[in-house]
Amino acid sequence: MTSKGIERLLLVLALSSVGSLALITFFIFWEGLPLILGTGPGDFLFSTHWAPTKGRFGIGAMIVSSVVVTLGALVLGVPLGLACAIVLAEFAPKRLKQVLKPTLELLAGIPSVVYGFLGVLWLVPLIREHLGGPGLSLLAAAVILGIMILPTIISISIDSLSAVPDLYRDGSLALGATRWQTVQRVVLPAARSGIITAIILGMGRAVGETMAVIMVAGNALKLPTSLLDPVRTLTSNIALELGYASGRHREALFATGVVLFVIIMILNLTAAAVTRRR
Repeated sequence: MTSKGIERLLLVLALSSVGSLALITFFIFWEGLPLILGTGPGDFLFSTHWAPTKGRFGIGAMIVSSVVVTLGALVLGVPLGLACAIVLAEFAPKRLKQVLKPTLELLAGIPSVVYGFLGVLWLVPLIREHLGGPGLSLLAAAVILGIMILPTIISISIDSLSAVPDLYRDGSLALGATRWQTVQRVVLPAARSGIITAIILGMGRAVGETMAVIMVAGNALKLPTSLLDPVRTLTSNIALELGYASGRHREALFATGVVLFVIIMILNLTAAAVTRRR
């Protein structure tokens, strides 16, 4: 095959990927957008009354639950992931880094159901015995998601820190700064855009996670008022009800998918914009 033929083949393969994304996007909006417009975007997004059999399709409680669970995951995952990245990129011996970085990245390959199973087996009883409540809660979901987003944050942050030229470090050390002052005042600001990208992509992973959240969150249809309350996220609602939904109920679940799709696209486009700007 000539180089021209290979170029055309690769172009077809690339266009097929874009076409698949376009078809998925079209199908989700085709199925879900009519219900959003029929119900009213305000009622659909901000009402907390979800009763599909009675014609009530408010996903406000699930949006709040998804946001709070994601923020809880970031509170746990960002400091821990950034600390690991700084240690591995700036302080750890090269041989140790070569061992630990691939090991941490293996966490991304563990199925989410395994995280959920471990959460049900260990974390949920721990919360129930020491903090009270049913154990299946917002806190349990946030902790599990905080662990699940660590590989994304650590891997991208390490790459960003490693991309900072050694000239910056040498100049700071030559001026009398300590190694930690160099990391804090020179390396971290220089790698800021990559670290922000890592956080945004980790947030996208947390928002879109389903199985582990179903197993540990409790799946109660109400606004959370405490970390120990059971909650239901947008992804959990789709997974739990799509198997038996029909008619307008099914359309409402696709409409929920439209909301999730828009949220994930905004996060990914923001991450791309931050990276390009830097």
